[in-house]
Amino acid sequence: MAVGGFCKLPTGSVVVALNLPSPSTHGTGCVRVLVHAQNRARALTRLRNLGMRAVYLRGNAAPPTPDEITAVLHHPDGLIWRTAPDNGVGAELVQELWHPIRALLRRPAAPA
Repeated sequence: MAVGGFCKLPTGSVVVALNLPSPSTHGTGCVRVLVHAQNRARALTRLRNLGMRAVYLRGNAAPPTPDEITAVLHHPDGLIWRTAPDNGVGAELVQELWHPIRALLRRPAAPA
């Protein structure tokens, strides 16, 4: 089950944040995906329509931060991702920039 959460905005729309397993073949890392939509159901439908079929949001354990909300609201697609920060000791202070979801879905597979 993916860890995630949501935040309802004053306009009535929501921002949903999910930590999902990375689709890459060479790592066990996670990615943080942010979706802006009219409601939670539509946000999850947007992800399912992109091929992420087993995406569910149960609870609100990891809601989006104010910086994440700003990032997704300023993106034209309203759907972005980056590598999920490692909560272990020695985590990098420099965070990765946000990428459009197309960059995640079009990642080339590693040569076998």
